[in-house]
Amino acid sequence: MATRTLRSAAPVVALSPTILIVLFAYVGTMGWTIWMSFTGSRLLPVNSFVGTQQYERLFGDPRWLVSIQNMALFGVLFIGFCLVLGFLLAVAIDQRVRGEDGLRTIFLYPHAMSFIVTGLVWQWMMNPTLGIQEAVQAMGWESFRFDWVVRRDMAIYAVVIAGVWQSAGLVMALMLAGLRGVDEDLWKAARVDGIPAWRVYTSIVLPLLKPMIITSVVLLSIAVVKVYDLVVALTNGGPGTSTAVPAKYVMDYLFERQNIGLAAAASTVLLVTVLCVLAPWIYAEYFRKERGGA
Repeated sequence: MATRTLRSAAPVVALSPTILIVLFAYVGTMGWTIWMSFTGSRLLPVNSFVGTQQYERLFGDPRWLVSIQNMALFGVLFIGFCLVLGFLLAVAIDQRVRGEDGLRTIFLYPHAMSFIVTGLVWQWMMNPTLGIQEAVQAMGWESFRFDWVVRRDMAIYAVVIAGVWQSAGLVMALMLAGLRGVDEDLWKAARVDGIPAWRVYTSIVLPLLKPMIITSVVLLSIAVVKVYDLVVALTNGGPGTSTAVPAKYVMDYLFERQNIGLAAAASTVLLVTVLCVLAPWIYAEYFRKERGGA
């Protein structure tokens, strides 16, 4: 009996350092951040409770509202284009093309780089005096323009292009794994019945890829909420506030404008946003399946 007790306790003992790290380094810091959002902390943290003043100031700040709008626009375009492009790339590679291994590596390689590297690469490519515009104009097409990073109305779309370039490969890998799991008999039956390939993909394959699509949306949504380094490297939030995002708002008020309370309030809003994204996915993937199995 004692031996069984020791064996059952061994995993708990082995995992106890990880459990303590999660409790104190993650849950503890999240709780501390939420508490700071209800205080008047500025340069240094204080425990002066001010209620919801920081949140009232936050949602009364036009810069924060612009950041939310930019994040929403970036998120819709980023997730949409990543899903479409990733799916099309997966379908193309699934045709057993020559050099498949090399193509998979090429398409997935950008995701191995950090957003800061991606931002710097595209900042150079979109620089009107150094990058693509200068190269094309040097070849004789002097009217060509690709100066999106310095235009207020187009800068956010430049960020979208850089983000899609990096993350579409991840979606491609997930979709390709799902496509390889589709039963070959489905394709044989579709060919016998004379069903067009596009109809098979839209009516049969895509519903089968629902778990991959949901996983892709969750991963991309989290990347949207915490996007910071890509924006800083590519546009630094400009021109003006045309590419400002909530994460940059938090960092600016935390380190440059010395307002810990306001930065904590913005961080708490982002935390709630992430939880709103994760909670439905966790419920659908785990709790609903358990209830269905029961």
